[in-house]
Amino acid sequence: MEYIHGFGFLSENSKFAKICEESNIRFIGPSYKVIEKMGNKSKAKEMFKNAGIPVIPGSDGAIENIEEAKKISKKIGYPIMLKAANGGGGKGIRIVNSEEELEENYNIVKHEAKISFSDDEIYIEKYILNPRHIEIQILADKYGNIVQLGERDCTIQRKNQKVLEETPSTAIDAKTRNKLGEIAIKVAKVAEYTNAGTVEFLVDKNKNFYFMEMNTRIQVEHPITEENTGIDLIKEQIRIAADEQLRLKQNKIIPNGHSIECRINAENPFLNFRPSPGKITGLHLPGGNGIRIDTAIYEGYEIPSTYDSMIAKLIAHGNSRNEAIAKMKRALEELVIDGIDTNVDFLLKVITNLNFIRGNYDTSFIEKEILKGSN
Repeated sequence: MEYIHGFGFLSENSKFAKICEESNIRFIGPSYKVIEKMGNKSKAKEMFKNAGIPVIPGSDGAIENIEEAKKISKKIGYPIMLKAANGGGGKGIRIVNSEEELEENYNIVKHEAKISFSDDEIYIEKYILNPRHIEIQILADKYGNIVQLGERDCTIQRKNQKVLEETPSTAIDAKTRNKLGEIAIKVAKVAEYTNAGTVEFLVDKNKNFYFMEMNTRIQVEHPITEENTGIDLIKEQIRIAADEQLRLKQNKIIPNGHSIECRINAENPFLNFRPSPGKITGLHLPGGNGIRIDTAIYEGYEIPSTYDSMIAKLIAHGNSRNEAIAKMKRALEELVIDGIDTNVDFLLKVITNLNFIRGNYDTSFIEKEILKGSN
């Protein structure tokens, strides 16, 4: 049996997973049927709502026309979000504050959805003001065994794309953490899910939480879960794909310490995150206790203009959050990537910001704290 790992652009492509199955190649990820079922965010949301899982108020499935959009938006109240039904990666999303803005953005989002995802279906969600973006990592085998490996806080974002992730979150208590874990497992059961997946929630200031979506792949930020649990998620993915039973028991998964991941991007954050393709002329990667860097770059590497701007992931693990922040600060200061612009200085501004250090932030953090007066 040959295997192929579901990572990158094809990781959530149900057609690709189906071709693998038809070609007798084992796809390391969920089945193509599950990817297909979960890929349409609006239909998935409706399925989970019917199963009693708390979801963000909004349309029941895709919206057919602008008049329906106006009616739903008026009912749930502005602000709302227009979102691509088959979207991901922060694309095909617009925040709308009034009916006038709805009219301006409706066709724009449909066009973005068509261009990015080959499908112009869109749906509406109530926009939750100043939330935390919390996700739960799950693993599920083919025998009904499911475990959750704790949360990741992915709140530090720009243009709906994650910039920095950490675990555990400073925003939730033990009771909320346990409840989120229980619901994530229920989501996996309802979806008949297998392999690694991520259940994403929005949590408001009163600790009310709402299911947002499930990503049917290993996430960019999976290393912080690995550092805190000591569990190699890729290895577990391969074992599950090989029809092995999960050897992990929920009561034996005990996270240790604190981990932070910074996404190193070839871009200029202070020029509206302008991409910076080009040749890397000098490179020094940091190391030492508690530091991990996942990358494929090298001195002389040519960063293309037609690919995602992320070129590395820098991870710091410490016994406490303050220790993890200190290690990340030192690692960012030691990281040298010459020949292109990067977001390293921008990330240093994030982790040395007093409100970040205090754990006092939400999804508006970058606009309010870092970019104010910069652009």
